[in-house]
Amino acid sequence: MTTHHDHIQMLRAELTSFHLSRRERQQIERELKEALARQGNVEADRPTPPH
Repeated sequence: MTTHHDHIQMLRAELTSFHLSRRERQQIERELKEALARQGNVEADRPTPPH
């Protein structure tokens, strides 16, 4: 199973490819933005650990 973090890392790696069409690059960037937003929501829902 792929975690959110793994998915984000895979999308970032795909963006480093020089063989992407403009449409493919835009789609990956959109997916990355959505994944980062979801990760932020998950992080915000976690309780703060006690100090």
